[in-house]
Amino acid sequence: MATATASSASASTTNPAVPPHRKLRHTKIPTLVFRSARDLSRHVALAVESLIRENNSQGLPTVLGLPTGSTPIGVYRELIRLHKEEQLDFSRVVTFNLDEYYPISPDSIHSYNRWMHETFFNHVNIAEENIHIPKGNIPIDDVDAFCDEYERAIVRAGGIDLQLLGIGRSGHIAFNEPGSSRNSLTRIVTLDPVTRRDASGDFFGEDNVPLQALTMGVGTILSAKKIIIMALGEHKAKIAHRAIEEEVTESITASFLQTHRNAIFALDEAAASQLTAIQTPWTVGHVDWTPQNEKRATIWLARRLKKPLLKLETRDFKDNHLHELVREKGPVEAIRDRVFNALLGGICTRPGGDKPQKVIVFSPHPDDDVISMGGTLINLAEQKHDVSIAYMTSGNIAVFDHDAQRHIDYVHEFNRMFGIQTPQSIELHNRLTKSMQGKKPGDPDIEEVLHVKRLIRETEAVAAARESGVPGEKCVFLDLPFYRTGQVTKRPLGEEDIQIVAKLLRDVNPGQIYVAGDLSDPHGTHRVCADAIFKALRVVESEGVKPEVWLYRGAWQEYEPHEIERAVPLSPEVMLRKKLAIFKHESQKDKALFPGHDEREFWVRAEQRTKNTAAVYNDLGLPEYYALEGFVRYSGQL
Repeated sequence: MATATASSASASTTNPAVPPHRKLRHTKIPTLVFRSARDLSRHVALAVESLIRENNSQGLPTVLGLPTGSTPIGVYRELIRLHKEEQLDFSRVVTFNLDEYYPISPDSIHSYNRWMHETFFNHVNIAEENIHIPKGNIPIDDVDAFCDEYERAIVRAGGIDLQLLGIGRSGHIAFNEPGSSRNSLTRIVTLDPVTRRDASGDFFGEDNVPLQALTMGVGTILSAKKIIIMALGEHKAKIAHRAIEEEVTESITASFLQTHRNAIFALDEAAASQLTAIQTPWTVGHVDWTPQNEKRATIWLARRLKKPLLKLETRDFKDNHLHELVREKGPVEAIRDRVFNALLGGICTRPGGDKPQKVIVFSPHPDDDVISMGGTLINLAEQKHDVSIAYMTSGNIAVFDHDAQRHIDYVHEFNRMFGIQTPQSIELHNRLTKSMQGKKPGDPDIEEVLHVKRLIRETEAVAAARESGVPGEKCVFLDLPFYRTGQVTKRPLGEEDIQIVAKLLRDVNPGQIYVAGDLSDPHGTHRVCADAIFKALRVVESEGVKPEVWLYRGAWQEYEPHEIERAVPLSPEVMLRKKLAIFKHESQKDKALFPGHDEREFWVRAEQRTKNTAAVYNDLGLPEYYALEGFVRYSGQL
């Protein structure tokens, strides 16, 4: 039977024999939940490998349907590794990609054709003639004929053996937006506003996203012999729940997979968080009543009934599927007290402890520290801890061109005003200005412009740190190499990244560190940065560097109350300082280039989420605070 997430994750970290996934038994489509995106990617890649090797052994081709986007990147990287290190032969593989923007040139930086070659095809031995991708640059009058031929090409190849899919926030598969029929074939479609909004980061603005696309149809996809659909991150949790557990409907085209005889949904724990067997497992079967599950269920019950924890009665538990909890862990008053005391004991006004110690706050981007845990940062500094802030990436691609131009013009006028202009400075100003004026939306910046944008983010970060009580000399800019592409797509985490973080840990030897634990980061940068830190910790552990590790969130998601292990109260005055620190990030304040899936300004998100956490604690009968920042102790699993 399904069990809650925490107990499974705990078991897996202590027992390597426990598989990295669980199969849920109460869904309308077979569903696997993986501990991490890495485990999911490896599992899917191994499924592809097994099929290719089996067909190769019989001299048969393997026909794959392939997606684009951030979700399958881990799969492609693992397949590349299998090819290079374990001689996985792709020479008989035939591929059909799901979709392509229209109109778009195949060599455009935004083209799926270019993305697939740079991400996958250029690194394995698939014959060019075996690669099929919808053409986004054909005349509109030829589109229908091309789509018909695409369908025929799939049939001539023998049909798709294995179709890989992602799922969009509107529930679409490929670009089959809400309203697409079950029998639809390859065609041109108009993109849903949600889809275009989600793609806006890649195109450096929603206005630059094409209005249309060519896509395989739902019927085309369902004709595949086997389908694996993947979802990663908390921002996919809601739509995954609807596609997996609700009725089949044209408004969520992924729900049509419920009708396929050999389709599997693969999710990481973040994307699975709203599935019934994960969110409320006691409603569908037996639960291992660990303290974490007891806490989760009791808080769920209190919020469901809108009762403080200490007012819950025996009949409340028995009337809401929690009779087993009472039988195994009761009486009810003992359950109430344990959960209440666990939450109460987690409220901490001195997060760094009573004695001053060295602390490192790791910030993936230059503003994550103050947005997500700015109040705690202020408290740590005020309580005389030796706080360093490690900014892990430059964040330079998130600066608008007009902001960079303003700073470039300022320096130009400053030099002119004070008579320190030189022919070299004038030439540089003109070159930088010309490069940005002649740039198409989404084109990469020249190196000098990237340096300007990096400097903007760094000076904003130092100003925000000072507002938080951390001196500028305690700001460390790691500029990890994986991020230095000048584009939204980043390199894989490398050994150099890990060693840079390890050196900082050695140099500071902190007693406590804070790590961003957001699982809905639209760029994946938070995940990569966290991975770099955890791998670096393993490197320095033998050297005696063993800090206490706390995870924070807040830029995109907040921890649920049952997850929070430490809640730091924020006074109105501290909240005001936190907002003022966020305001120092002027290039991000009024409109961020990459806002993610929440269009509110960052300071609004920060204030409303921390106030909401405090309100939830108050509703549960705990002391009332103005705001709370929540943290989870790192236990070896993200």
